[in-house]
Amino acid sequence: MSDSTLKGENVHLWRGDRHVLRGVHFSITGGHCLQLTGPNGAGKTTLLRTVCGLSYPEEGRISWRGTDVRADLPAFHAQLAYLGHEPPLKLELTARENLHYWVGVRRRLSKAGIDEALERVGAARWADRPVRTLSAGQKRRAALAGLTLMRVPLWLLDEPTTNLDTEGQRLVGRLIDEHLAEGGLAIAAVHHELTVSAQGLRRLELQL
Repeated sequence: MSDSTLKGENVHLWRGDRHVLRGVHFSITGGHCLQLTGPNGAGKTTLLRTVCGLSYPEEGRISWRGTDVRADLPAFHAQLAYLGHEPPLKLELTARENLHYWVGVRRRLSKAGIDEALERVGAARWADRPVRTLSAGQKRRAALAGLTLMRVPLWLLDEPTTNLDTEGQRLVGRLIDEHLAEGGLAIAAVHHELTVSAQGLRRLELQL
């Protein structure tokens, strides 16, 4: 995954008459995480949505491996995992079943692989309970298990430590560090500093 490069070049985006993204520039390569900071309303989530092609900039472009992401969105989407504010879990399914169906539509999974991912994030003990019975932090851990199973180079994370205790926040940092060590890259919108190795961390502060 080390040949991966993601760039934002002079990205402008408006919402109505509000200029949300104003000439945003960034460039990250495999082994690096871009930490997005800024006050509420500064455009952190908007930038993530623009990167993955859910919002289109009026000016500028997002490129992946030298090609505009909009040239072939399905191919680009196959290379990324997006984890938003709300974990993408079905409430009536168990955590294990969610991983089987959510990640399984993208790649073949084994029971052992799902078990390992659940254990890795501390979710094994309650993996067979319906998601509707889980706490917000437990749901977040189940979603993190799915993230690790995706096996894609690019992670886009919107407040990935939301609803997690101190140990859970450290877990997010470890998972990102491991992803970077394998040549992956990540963009994370945060309100609090990530516990990620400083050598792999880049920062971009957005302003109102």
